[in-house]
Amino acid sequence: MRPIRLALATLAIGAALVAAWPGNGSSTALAQDSAAKAPAPDFAGIDHWFNSQPLTIAGLRGKVVLVEFWTHECINCLHVLPHTKALYDKYAKDGLVVVGVHTPEYDEERDPANVKAAIARYGITWPVAMDNGYQTWNAYGNRFWPALYLIDRDGRVVYSHFGEGNYDETEVRVRQLLEKA
Repeated sequence: MRPIRLALATLAIGAALVAAWPGNGSSTALAQDSAAKAPAPDFAGIDHWFNSQPLTIAGLRGKVVLVEFWTHECINCLHVLPHTKALYDKYAKDGLVVVGVHTPEYDEERDPANVKAAIARYGITWPVAMDNGYQTWNAYGNRFWPALYLIDRDGRVVYSHFGEGNYDETEVRVRQLLEKA
């Protein structure tokens, strides 16, 4: 009887871990009360900017900003990319700014030439910051690729999502923030 209970407990733990794995998608809606919203950290320790001059959160005030942590060899990041591109194409004219923060997982992802080639290969036209030292990653307390952080016009993080999925909910949040203008 004991081996069966142990096997069932192991299966239950495994199922819980799979459900919580970032690639399966999870999101967090932060409190709607503006006093409870977290101020967005700035882009710190950026090695290089692509498609833009250096940006700051203060300089983006008044805009709705989607910060996406990604890396060009992450399959989950590549699966999310068409959805990020669709948001950018649909809402940039309405004030949405997308900023990709490329934070490497592997050594070859630290090379600016490799990142530049990936940006061209995937047709990324929005600003991309290279965060080789993980300073922006750490400022956000991030732990996942991909990770999305939605920042309101007052510079506060109001929504986050980790992994793939929740594309409709993310779009609804973008629309809500753009409509509040």
